[in-house]
Amino acid sequence: MMTDAKTLAYINMYAVLGAIENLCELDKAASDLVKTKKPVSVGLEVTGGPSATLTFKNGRCRMEQGTKDCDVLLPFSTPEKFNAMVDGTGSALPSKGFSKVGFLLKKFIPLTDILSKYLRATPEDLKDEKFFEISTKLMFYVITVALSQIGNNDEIGKFSASLIPDGIIDVSIKDCVGATIRVKDSHMVTIKQKPEAFRSQMQFCDIRTARDLFDGNINAIAAVGEGLVEMHGQINMIDNVNRILDRVALYLA
Repeated sequence: MMTDAKTLAYINMYAVLGAIENLCELDKAASDLVKTKKPVSVGLEVTGGPSATLTFKNGRCRMEQGTKDCDVLLPFSTPEKFNAMVDGTGSALPSKGFSKVGFLLKKFIPLTDILSKYLRATPEDLKDEKFFEISTKLMFYVITVALSQIGNNDEIGKFSASLIPDGIIDVSIKDCVGATIRVKDSHMVTIKQKPEAFRSQMQFCDIRTARDLFDGNINAIAAVGEGLVEMHGQINMIDNVNRILDRVALYLA
């Protein structure tokens, strides 16, 4: 089994669309786009899969699980239909909140277009230093959240997660950005901030190295050997996280 649509739906919901939270913090144009007079919340619900609500307020965005109190609801009958919407080959019609269709068309969809530009950056785009930095930070958040989604939903990922001892793993880019991977009873949760304390750590020496690894331009094992990636603490935690990271590359390819 290479990948499965349901796991991809979890990744697309919480890692990819979840990165809109960070996009609105990092990119002024994205923030300005969703500065509305009143808060607006967009719910996305996949039958038998993930559901979440993105709430936009004062140019910022917050994602929460579930769709209980959303203003607009976009339902998807299968993971495949949701994945098609995220990759731009499908569409969605709201089942609730038709009065907010203008927000979807004029705000939400253009916002996802900005996100897509950062996550699918061209070599030309990356020549701009500010764009490079935002793009790499967004990729970092997508990858670290996808890590937990694969550990919890993908069959091969779940096996690797079952071998990780309980505790906190710090995954970070030195002097740049960090994430907490919390493991409890083989269940993984990503928190998009650096932990105060951890049991294990995987740290990229700088943002350029992180980007080269994300893009597959340098070999991960060689990077460790050269000291470009530092690993500390319980190595069996890191080993199994790295196995899941191999799955991340397949899903986000």
